[in-house]
Amino acid sequence: MPTDIALSPQEKAAVLMISLGVEYSSALYKNMSEEDITELTLSITMIKRIDKETRDTVIEEFYRLCRSQQYISDGGLDYARDILSQVFGTDAADKIINQLSSELAVKPFDFVRKVSADQILNVIHGEHPQTIALVLSFMKPKQAAEIVAALEPDLQADIIARIAGMGTTSPEF
Repeated sequence: MPTDIALSPQEKAAVLMISLGVEYSSALYKNMSEEDITELTLSITMIKRIDKETRDTVIEEFYRLCRSQQYISDGGLDYARDILSQVFGTDAADKIINQLSSELAVKPFDFVRKVSADQILNVIHGEHPQTIALVLSFMKPKQAAEIVAALEPDLQADIIARIAGMGTTSPEF
């Protein structure tokens, strides 16, 4: 089977199944529909011989496809590093990733930055003013201001005074 001729997806699947051997191919068949098994088996019967180059090309394509599917489902830092390495080279990619690492580090109370002011108000309702001040100190200023504005005036003054007098806080209570 020459490699310069484009193979259909069914032919590629047949080449892959033949290349995998009986044991692995039969294990794959167990996860396929009857219709897919019939179509694939027909394609397999049409192939008499597979040259090494075609086999290697199909296996390489399958491997790349599997890797890309893994990246799609995994994503993350390793995927970003791989993309950056291909575009800028390994050294530049490592430099960019190192710069981003500090920004990617989990920040204390980071989850509250993604929650609406109404939801936070429901959670902190009835909490001690010092607790509320601590939670608000980790929020974006605009979001914290919305929450403070929705509180009782006496509680607002108390919380603002506590935030103003607050020193450095440690997320490890």
